[in-house]
Amino acid sequence: MKRCIIIGGADIEKYDVITKYLTDGDFYIYCDSGLKHLAYFNKKPDLIVGDFDSHVNPHMDVETIVLPCEKDDTDTVFAVKEALKRGFDEFLLVGVIGARLDHTLGNVSVLSMLHSKGISAKIIDDYSEMEIVDRETKYIDNSFAFFSLLNVFGEVDGVNIRNAKYPLENAVITCDYQYGISNEPLADLTAEVEVRKGRMLLIKIRK
Repeated sequence: MKRCIIIGGADIEKYDVITKYLTDGDFYIYCDSGLKHLAYFNKKPDLIVGDFDSHVNPHMDVETIVLPCEKDDTDTVFAVKEALKRGFDEFLLVGVIGARLDHTLGNVSVLSMLHSKGISAKIIDDYSEMEIVDRETKYIDNSFAFFSLLNVFGEVDGVNIRNAKYPLENAVITCDYQYGISNEPLADLTAEVEVRKGRMLLIKIRK
């Protein structure tokens, strides 16, 4: 099964970094103003979705779903749901972290939605990778300078961090006290994180 790439309209500065994650075998969905990235990525859309309130409809010879401006789902969320209907089980979201904090937080919640369905998903931006962590151990190698483990989804327990500057064992991190920010993998070691109860947001910052 191909991986689905969802491309949103948030600004991107380091296209050379983002393109390293992309392959010709991916399935590309461009969401409305995400089309402004088309020339930089040089990846033809497999599907275009949007209400076209922030970008003109290019009327390409590509399947296009035109959405109403007034709707419950953002263009990005609609694209994710459409891809789920088509059977995709791996997602990479690009251009979804930007100046609009409301959209940014909403897009982070998409990771939680996909995770609850057993779907593998990441968000990448100019500086970082983001994914959900729970009982499955996640790894942070030395290509990342820092990493943060944030409670943005509610009750968690049994937080473990190993091979890092600030280790934790069976800890609790609450939404009110985020002390899992800006940790570092130890030199020549791969850091490990897991959460025994609940889910957290892992953000890995590239060197």
